[in-house]
Amino acid sequence: SVQRLVQRVVGLVTAAAHRLASRLIDEPALRADLALTPAEERLIAMHPGYAEPSAHSRMDTFLTVDGRSLQFVEYNAESPAAIAYEDVLSDVFLQLPAMQRFAERYKLSTLPARHHLLDTLLQAWRAFDSTRPPSIAILDWKGLPTHSEFLLFQKFFREHNLEAVICSPDELRYADGRLYADTADGTTPIDLVYKRVLTSEFIMHYGDAVFEHPLVQAYAAGKLCLVNSFRAKLLHKKSIFAVLTDDAVQHEFSADERAAIAQHVPWTRMVRPGQSTYQGASIDLLEFARANQERLLLKPNDEYGGKGIVIGWETSPAAWAQALAEAQQSPFVLQERVEIAYEDYPAMIDGALQIGRRLVDTDPFLFGTDVRGSLCRLSTVTLLNVTAGGGSTVPVFLVDTL
Repeated sequence: SVQRLVQRVVGLVTAAAHRLASRLIDEPALRADLALTPAEERLIAMHPGYAEPSAHSRMDTFLTVDGRSLQFVEYNAESPAAIAYEDVLSDVFLQLPAMQRFAERYKLSTLPARHHLLDTLLQAWRAFDSTRPPSIAILDWKGLPTHSEFLLFQKFFREHNLEAVICSPDELRYADGRLYADTADGTTPIDLVYKRVLTSEFIMHYGDAVFEHPLVQAYAAGKLCLVNSFRAKLLHKKSIFAVLTDDAVQHEFSADERAAIAQHVPWTRMVRPGQSTYQGASIDLLEFARANQERLLLKPNDEYGGKGIVIGWETSPAAWAQALAEAQQSPFVLQERVEIAYEDYPAMIDGALQIGRRLVDTDPFLFGTDVRGSLCRLSTVTLLNVTAGGGSTVPVFLVDTL
């Protein structure tokens, strides 16, 4: 089935990436291919107190129409969103008259994931203190559109008898070996941070003072369980696909992992002058990029929401040449075009049913290396990202005959 295909392939590639993370931590020369910043290097050097480099993650994926092949485009290993959204969307859709009619002919199964996220947080917490339940902070900036999901998680955590507050990095305080959240509702001691703030934005916001920040002070002192930890940045960089597809590291993987990487991870390279390889052959990377614009795109090494992406096959030659030149000034990756397919989906437009073609983005959630649940986005444009205005989120169901 499609579900088994997704679980097997995504699990294989993620297992390979997580095993590679151990080498990346220990080997600066290999880690150099990720283009980490000096501040990120310092944060990654701090041990989080548990083994998983990325305790929960999401593999952004296109599934071909025949259901036989997956094509990965990004590995969101640091702060994956939409787990709670998907759970609630599924519940809402099941109450719709159209879905209830559909359920008269087909068996529908949801793929809930919130409880897997909670289990993941508590598993990391047990490495710190198994004698008491943790007090949790859901951490990100104020005023974000994802705040509604934070409210869903706060309610869910409290339903499981766990104290949970939503706060920003500016509301944290470290004193006497303890982290505190000082919010409008009062002061709350914090044991575990469900980290939704991105490390790159956190560093950019505080600059040189980031290592004096209460979050980092508590983390460095081993007084705080942080999930995901700063080490997730090793796998979150777009360049992790460049490392995974590098001929020089293939011996690190099992035969099944190598086959999964070759078939499902697009060829990716950091944009820089010099020699590289493509399908086993030596190439001049920039010459190859200029000559193969129609099957390549450019991505910032550490961005989200579709920001900064340049799609070669939708760009003029002059604009592509300019983008390549600019991509050499800051970390960018060059990635091969993946196979994406349109499917027909119904929509109510101005009160009338219309069937339209949509690109389908199927993004499995992972807890460790186990697939549990999925985000799904539909779009009429190539840049399939809701934040960038290029799609809408829909629930995922397993469908079977009654």
